[in-house]
Amino acid sequence: MNRILGIGSRIEHPEHGKGVVTNVTSQMYWVTFMDKGLETIATDADFTVIEAAEDEVDTVSFYEVEKSLREILKKWSDVSEIVPIADKYRGGTLILQPKDSSLSNKEIPIETFFHKIVMLRDRLRVMEQKINASKSMDDQDKIDLQQYITRCYGSLTTFNVLFKNQSQQFKGESAK
Repeated sequence: MNRILGIGSRIEHPEHGKGVVTNVTSQMYWVTFMDKGLETIATDADFTVIEAAEDEVDTVSFYEVEKSLREILKKWSDVSEIVPIADKYRGGTLILQPKDSSLSNKEIPIETFFHKIVMLRDRLRVMEQKINASKSMDDQDKIDLQQYITRCYGSLTTFNVLFKNQSQQFKGESAK
């Protein structure tokens, strides 16, 4: 592995010219170039080192640490993430109307319904983790239950329209 340059190192890049390293991660340099301004380049990019700063370099940015911590907490805790509802449904009402007109409708705030869907999704995830971590189940039983949970996610994809962020939606089996 090549040595990571410290902040303050001066380099010359074939495309951008001369510049100074102003921030560093394990994969990228933020370099302020004299003619091009701030650019990011890969740590293994083609450039010439004019003067290497000998400062100790923290090769993991605060953003990377925060992102990793968030993923660990999401995976291993019962705390559910904040999941926003799609803007068009905020403040709306879900109306369950029976076929028999002599019976009354049931109205539910859509945020309440959405919260229950999110709780169901989170509980399925916890169940999935417990299945994966189980020492008493054999591999075939784990696979069977995983497939069943995946089909449950697939059944819930109808409710994806309620999610503001696509990354938080249900994902079931994809067509092969």
